[in-house]
Parts: sequence; structure tokens; C-alpha cells
Amino acid sequence: MLDGRDVTEVAEQCAAFLEGAVAADWTAVVPEVDWTVAKTVAHISDCLLWYSTDLLAGPSRLSTADVAVRPDSSPADLVRTLRTFASVLAAVVAAAPADVRGWHPWGLADAAGFAGMGCDEMLVHTHDAARGLGLEFALPPELSRKVLVRMFPDAPTDRDPGETLLWANGRIPLGELPRRTGWRWHCAPPAS
Repeated sequence: MLDGRDVTEVAEQCAAFLEGAVAADWTAVVPEVDWTVAKTVAHISDCLLWYSTDLLAGPSRLSTADVAVRPDSSPADLVRTLRTFASVLAAVVAAAPADVRGWHPWGLADAAGFAGMGCDEMLVHTHDAARGLGLEFALPPELSRKVLVRMFPDAPTDRDPGETLLWANGRIPLGELPRRTGWRWHCAPPAS
């Protein structure tokens, strides 16, 4: 099961990779995503903060505030924001009672579901940012596997977990399996 420690570990791996590229051109556009690298990394942090508040707010949508990370911030500040907001999500996930559910448009999620969504956002969008920079980000196999098991229970289990996670998110074909379109997480608890 995914928890706050997984969020922290994924954030550290993604942030460390992105820190190594802060001198690159973050105005470069990510192929097929049509966001700049900076916008992609800002989006990761937006999601991490949204997931924190959505879990705490409970089963009804909380839409009283607009919070957005400024993509025109420096790359170093965007990486620092990612680490900070991941720490917030990790703490919220760790403190949430097992029966708490938070609103998400794809279903009421438990703490592990929000941890999974946060980890998925960080892993896949760091991969996207790397492509925009002409680099490769190797998704960590064990963390990718944990995200797949929780968020994509229908995904194949006999393939490379990083590639399978990219496939599950509609980024690549996977062997004979075509690239997915219209994919969704299973963010509700597994019995749902």
C-alpha cells in the first residue's frame, strides 16, 4: 500500500533529477504534452497541493480557492516547491485515518489513493519534463510497481514497471498493447 513515505521517496528522486537540469532551458516544450518544462513541473506541484487539500476536505468538492504555482518561477524554485508540496501531501497522507475519503472527479479516494495520484503525477511528469529537456528519466521500478498495483489494477504485471506506468498513463505503447487513450486512475480504495 502506498503511504507518505512513498510520496517523500518519489519526490526526492524526481527533485534530484530535476535539480540536475536547472541550468537547461525550461521554456522548451514537452513533445505531445504541449506544455513547457516549467509548466509541467509547476503542474506537478499544483496537483500535490490539490491532493492534500482534497483529502483533508472530505467527500465534497472544495472549490473556494484558486491556488496555482507560477510556471515563470526559476527552475530551482519550482523544484523546491515540488519538494515542499510533496512534504505536505506526505504529512496529510500519514495523518489521515483509514476511513477518511476525499473528493476527486474520478471517485472518492482514501489516503493511499491520494498518495498514488501524487506519486504518479511526479513520476510521469518528471519523465515528460526530461523529454522536453532532451534527457531520460528512469522511473524507479519498485515505486512504479506500487503505483501500478494501487492506481491501475488492470495493468499488466509481467512487464517493466516503469514502462508499464508510462503505458498506463497513455505515454507509450507497451509491446503489442497500443498506446492508451482516455485512461483513468482507480483512486477509490481497491474494494470500490
